[in-house]
Amino acid sequence: MQSRPAPAGLGPPLAVAGAVRSTRGPVTIDVVAIRLVHVVVVGCGRVGSGLGISLVADGHTVAIIDQQPNAFRRFLPEDWPGQRVTGYGFDRDSLEEAGIRRAGAMAAVTSGDNSNIISARIARETYEVENVVARVYDQRRASIYRRLGIPTVATVTWTTDQVRRRLFPEDASLEWTDPSGDMCMVERALPPVWAGRRISGLNLDTSIRVALVTRAGRSVLTTDEVGQEGDILHILVQREAMDELTRRLHDTGTGR
Repeated sequence: MQSRPAPAGLGPPLAVAGAVRSTRGPVTIDVVAIRLVHVVVVGCGRVGSGLGISLVADGHTVAIIDQQPNAFRRFLPEDWPGQRVTGYGFDRDSLEEAGIRRAGAMAAVTSGDNSNIISARIARETYEVENVVARVYDQRRASIYRRLGIPTVATVTWTTDQVRRRLFPEDASLEWTDPSGDMCMVERALPPVWAGRRISGLNLDTSIRVALVTRAGRSVLTTDEVGQEGDILHILVQREAMDELTRRLHDTGTGR
């Protein structure tokens, strides 16, 4: 991250690559390098429109494709600056109109699994779009599509997992695994025995490492924080060390 002084007397607040430029006085701003690309979104429901609005706010150019013209009026603000394309995500004329040839990313988020995966495969295989994702409701299909090289977001599975995490925060939730399956990230609620103790006491060589702590809705990289009631830990752990992690979390003497 680079810092530089912002000139005085600027106009309205201006987003600069993820930083905010002040309107008056010499201040120091942080400039973060962000790769801005053209994004094609297929589906203008709540997910697609929300995605399009947030991406434009981040500085990307966006085109949304939907077969229903009234979807644009229903879900997008009148002054939304992106491109609206009436058509189908698996129709090449619609994709071309949406700028698929210059797109750096494409998201297929309609309510139809088959439409999403066909659209995603065309974007990946025909137009060689670098980053493609498909929304999928059927978890059985999601695993097949991933083997075809199409990343998926399994809506029902994700929602179920999020609800379970909130119902039983003390249980381990698997958030991520590396391609080998040997290294995982798990989410655990801080056990009461760790309140008031340094969270770094949970770390073990290269087998267990607390990476993030979510506290009061804000996640921070851990250094040497003292645990507080309600903390959520995000822990990198080797799969073979899972039992050791559980033991350390409930060991009243570890990390004193």
